[in-house]
Amino acid sequence: MSENIQQKIEQLRKELHQHNENYYLLDAATISDYEFDMLLEELRELEAKHPEFYDENSPTVRVGGGITKVFPTIQHKFRMYSLDNSYDFDDLEDWEKRIIKTINDPVEFVAELKYDGASISILYENGKLVQAVTRGDGFQGDEITSNVRTISDIPLTLKGDFPPHFFMRGEIYLTRKNFDKINKLREEEGLDPFMNPRNTASGSLKMQDSGEVRKRGLSSVLYQFIAEDVPAQSHWELLQKAQSWGFKTSQQAKLCKTMAEVKEFISFWDTERHNLPFEIDGIVLKVNSLQQQRQLGYTAKSPRWAMAYKFKAEKVETELQSVSYQVGRTGAITPVANLKPVLLAGTIVKRASLHNEDIIKKLDLHEHDFVYVEKGGEIIPKIVGVHTEKRTSESKEIEYIKNCPECGTELVKIVDQAIHFCPNDLHCPPQVVGRMIHYVSRKALNIENLGSETIEQLYKERLIENPADFYTLTKEQLLPLERMAEKSAQNIISGIEKSKEIPFEKVLYGIGIKHVGETVAKKLVKNFATIDELKAATVEELCQVEDIGAKIAVSIVEFFSNPENILMIERLKSYGVQLEKGESTNEVLSNILEGKAFLFTGKLSLFTREQAEEMVEKHGGKNISAVSKNLNFLVVGEKAGSKLKKAQDIGTITILDEQEFLDLIEKQ
Repeated sequence: MSENIQQKIEQLRKELHQHNENYYLLDAATISDYEFDMLLEELRELEAKHPEFYDENSPTVRVGGGITKVFPTIQHKFRMYSLDNSYDFDDLEDWEKRIIKTINDPVEFVAELKYDGASISILYENGKLVQAVTRGDGFQGDEITSNVRTISDIPLTLKGDFPPHFFMRGEIYLTRKNFDKINKLREEEGLDPFMNPRNTASGSLKMQDSGEVRKRGLSSVLYQFIAEDVPAQSHWELLQKAQSWGFKTSQQAKLCKTMAEVKEFISFWDTERHNLPFEIDGIVLKVNSLQQQRQLGYTAKSPRWAMAYKFKAEKVETELQSVSYQVGRTGAITPVANLKPVLLAGTIVKRASLHNEDIIKKLDLHEHDFVYVEKGGEIIPKIVGVHTEKRTSESKEIEYIKNCPECGTELVKIVDQAIHFCPNDLHCPPQVVGRMIHYVSRKALNIENLGSETIEQLYKERLIENPADFYTLTKEQLLPLERMAEKSAQNIISGIEKSKEIPFEKVLYGIGIKHVGETVAKKLVKNFATIDELKAATVEELCQVEDIGAKIAVSIVEFFSNPENILMIERLKSYGVQLEKGESTNEVLSNILEGKAFLFTGKLSLFTREQAEEMVEKHGGKNISAVSKNLNFLVVGEKAGSKLKKAQDIGTITILDEQEFLDLIEKQ
């Protein structure tokens, strides 16, 4: 019996590893996400019942969750060298000449994209991932194996004819999409955004909770095989072998017979890199022949057989005309450099964010300085330096403002944060307007036809000052507004009335308590059935709720300690806005859809979209707003259009009609 169970476990592991490879490496899923999760759950249950068959490289370890307090320091068996850099074709030609002096035979090169991430060295023994170590100083690094195991495209077990003991070197990086996703979540939580994908990837690898590392959505590219015995004659051959063993290697790499082909490759990617889904900062060139590599050897810090060609950051000089300050919805102050217009990377640049006071001080910025503006791999222009020789003696240092530029309130700077805030959240105009725009947004009260311009007009006319005022508006008050037709006015009034049906959790998100995003609002409503219960909760009680830390708890308590907020809540209550949990709201009926993402499109006849989305959540699933590889099920009604076509093109999304969706739920 025990033997049969072990065989079953091994079979499931093998099957799941293969599906992982098909999805992450070959981009050709052979099973739906739902089916994959069912197999994974079956394996998880068998492993829980039979711990004697534990394997640290089981597909179930991908979820992470282990806490690492200290990362041990590990000596690299083979030193991790850095690369020499070149910045123009003359440097490359000089490098080629030095190679030819040592090598008499013809030389081929492998050109690869230089991913902007964090270097890693991974040890495999008998086809299993044993250890992962950061680059560190090249001689030793931090052991982060449990975190690396959560990265989906790094194989835990290999397939094919692989050597028994070797290291794979590569780069851990974040796609632009996942970087933006992380920053969006941080914004919703009131945290400062991360500055760039590279540092975020590097920092993610050193997080103590491997479950949190997994949520970051890191990716890998493996580019170097290291061992005492090498089963190939060339680097190109090794890359092909590595791919056949299950490693994700660069799909853009090219074998170049001449330096002219190398230059052509570089020129192409210097332009095309902006269209990649990840950031690169150059091209890595390697002599292809391993025998020639051995002949060339190493300098004190770099291999002689490899070179990094670094792309020049696109940079121009222009004059700083002034510094202005913007106030965001949360009260955060962002300094902005107003520049003399200048052409940079195909667009006219007039402004550049200065982010915070620390950046201004670091740049030592003075009035009317001539500054260097750069785009580099970033879309948003930034000031990277000052041409101090052009500075006049009369030029004064830029002093950061002490008071809010909109309402005059003295700014506060939170300890351990670089950003200044305006604390006058209830009366500072941009914050007031921003708060109301947030209240009517699609993910909150979803009041259609009430755009930001209309809200700004209403605020200027003193018709609204907080979300409760929407419910006192009349059509007669709206009609005099610029570009306001009778039908539009009526639609707004109808939309406001309809918003009284919006469930409590969305209202709670909409009223704009600092650090309370969509997810936090849902968790609060699960634990506090009414706004009055939430109002009465202490910091300690709030911290008992899953994912609610002291920062969020304090913010909630402070919100309800303000009499103006209490008055607004009481008014919303009197107007009929939902401030308590409905009978069935958030009631979880099953977890049959756990981990599954749904999207509804077309005209639905068996239920409304809201009802459908509610059903998904009640059965443990989640609703997303766009078709992507993250979508598991697309439910289509009549006249389904572009979303259906896109889902069909992706090929991994299960397409259901309304009845099939209901059948799926009823399978429980």
